[in-house]
Amino acid sequence: MDLEAAGGAAAAHGKRWRGESWRATLLLAYQSLGVVYGDVATSPLYVYKSAFAGDDIQHSAGNEEIYGVLSFVFWTLTLITLVKYVLIVLRADDGGEGGTFALYSLICRHVRAGLLPGGGTRDELMEEDKVTGRRGERPVSRVRAVLEKYRVLQRLLLLFALLGTCMVIGDGVLTPAVSVFSAVSGLELSMEKEQHKYIELPVACAILICLFALQHYGTHKVGFLFAPIVCIWLLCISAIGLYNIIHWDHHVYRALSPYYMYQFLKKTQTGGWMSLGGILLCVTGSEAMYADLGHFSQSSIQIAFISVVYPALVLAYMGQAAFISQHHNFESSYHIGFYVSVPESLRWPVLVIAILAAVVGSQAIITGTFSIIKQCSSLSCFPGVKLVHTSSTVHGQIYIPEINWMLMVLCLAVTIGFRDTKHLANAQGLAVITVMLVTTCLMSLVIVLCWNKSIFLAIGFLLFFGTIEVLYFSASLVKFHEGAWVPITLSFIFMVVMCVWHYGTIKKYEFDVQNKVLVFLCVKSVPVPHVQPEDRFLVGRIGPKEYRLYRVIVRYGYRDVQKDDLEFEKELVSNIAEFIRSSGECDKNGFVEDTDRPSDKLSPVSTGIPLWEEDGDLDASASPHKDIDAQNIAPKRKKARFMIPKSAQVDSEVRRELQELMDAREAGMSFILGHSYMKAKSGSSFIKRIVINFYEFLRKNSRSPSYAANIPHASTLEVGMVYQV
Repeated sequence: MDLEAAGGAAAAHGKRWRGESWRATLLLAYQSLGVVYGDVATSPLYVYKSAFAGDDIQHSAGNEEIYGVLSFVFWTLTLITLVKYVLIVLRADDGGEGGTFALYSLICRHVRAGLLPGGGTRDELMEEDKVTGRRGERPVSRVRAVLEKYRVLQRLLLLFALLGTCMVIGDGVLTPAVSVFSAVSGLELSMEKEQHKYIELPVACAILICLFALQHYGTHKVGFLFAPIVCIWLLCISAIGLYNIIHWDHHVYRALSPYYMYQFLKKTQTGGWMSLGGILLCVTGSEAMYADLGHFSQSSIQIAFISVVYPALVLAYMGQAAFISQHHNFESSYHIGFYVSVPESLRWPVLVIAILAAVVGSQAIITGTFSIIKQCSSLSCFPGVKLVHTSSTVHGQIYIPEINWMLMVLCLAVTIGFRDTKHLANAQGLAVITVMLVTTCLMSLVIVLCWNKSIFLAIGFLLFFGTIEVLYFSASLVKFHEGAWVPITLSFIFMVVMCVWHYGTIKKYEFDVQNKVLVFLCVKSVPVPHVQPEDRFLVGRIGPKEYRLYRVIVRYGYRDVQKDDLEFEKELVSNIAEFIRSSGECDKNGFVEDTDRPSDKLSPVSTGIPLWEEDGDLDASASPHKDIDAQNIAPKRKKARFMIPKSAQVDSEVRRELQELMDAREAGMSFILGHSYMKAKSGSSFIKRIVINFYEFLRKNSRSPSYAANIPHASTLEVGMVYQV
């Protein structure tokens, strides 16, 4: 009976947990409407207007143009946003994070293609393979072998990922400007022309300033604030779209056939191809949706798009096309847009909702920019920035003050500089499609390298989506002089910053590896009279071998006499050298140390390798043992040599590590002595403060540990630490 009761309780608990999980997912899906989908949801404001801008195509009585544009919009939204991003790319997360740089990080965690140590890159993968043996289990594809072999391909892969990252940052500058300016431009239909041109720009700038000022509240609060606005906006555009379909052209659904795309290109030819740069804007926000993955979850983003966003957008685009198909007497291409299809009695309320929705539309790319810069910074490809975590439950919800204000300044600059939607849209289109191309290429590598799928599947993915995106990319690139130069310029600037930072970080790391042997030393007193010499030193590594980081515990009994500083230094170096030699033999014989917790694995060193030091030049013939000679760097510096028995087998890797240890010994040793101070934290009781303060008084006026007196003061750096208890 007890077992049955326990089983019933466990089942009830599991059911309750699943219920809470679904509630949490639905709550995140609701919040994602206010953060992730604002950008793509506001694209109906400017897609048709941008497609018919200029003299590329004209709206004719036969409606081939408007039906062709609708067909392109529908299939682009379906194939790129729904199929590629929502159903495929969202599955490729790097520890819950999304974006182009997350794809690069994911590839580096499965292939030895990383250019920096740590964080799932080359060195860490080698250690992981050695310990777990998973390297033999992984199918070694030709793509993996080529990528691991050629360093130039690894650099090109990094540059490609940085290009996509820089374009995302450029999109973070342009999207708020396009969304807000397009929404505010609706004032032209409700005001005199002479009035609106003086009001439009100041209003847009004021809204942008307010938008960026709200970012410090965090994704959680901003999502709850903006989600109702996006819901109302989606309901509004879908209702207006449905009304226009029924009232103006209920046969517009026929334009969803791909046949109308063929007819469109056949009639418009070059003009139709150039108009693809405007049609492309229907998928703006797709990459931001992926970059915002760390702020929410895969299932929440998918639920929100498939059930709410996608149907509303299809109805909105069909409704606009239905209205335009029955109206051919427009004065300019501007009127082929969103507001003209709104019933006149609803224009003012819709204008207010549109402005609010445009503000929300900018939120997706801003938070996506925060996420992607965090990823770059963690992989040493962007200067250090202040990360403010705005949620205690979702680790990816962050705010970066410096980036936020930089985006605001640049956004205001392009808004004031262009002052029209056409040039802003051209700039945004090139940024968006470049990021999508980078994502497609990196995703094809993820399919074959990380998911271990067939290379033909990866090539099929690359060719299918790559062909579509190259077509849009070419149409956007020809508008270089009409605004498309902006994302290229911004990306170049950010690329220079990232490459310089990455190069400097690599050089700094290489210098650190070549010029430091860093030892964490702990001196402990144990409750025995004497500690035998073979049990005195415990030595271990911290991290991979290439880091040259060691942890040493020296144990003394309460009756042991501690050696002076010179003898202690010599014995310390000798024992580390013996640890290096013995661990090299273990690796050679197939005994691999468990490095899951490297700082906890310490090995006792019985007898250190003898260390011979003198002030003059060393004579190799004076010793019968095999030796490793130190380099003559300074003629008057102390020379060091490890005396290794002839019977010992030392491979080249161990010999190189011993040589580096000798070089460090010859250069001299410095000591960092830590002093800890205790302080009662705020809110502590009066009695606790008295006790802690009295303890500190006693500690400051008592003797320091005996080993502290033996440390040479000329080479000692003291560091203080405050503990709040």
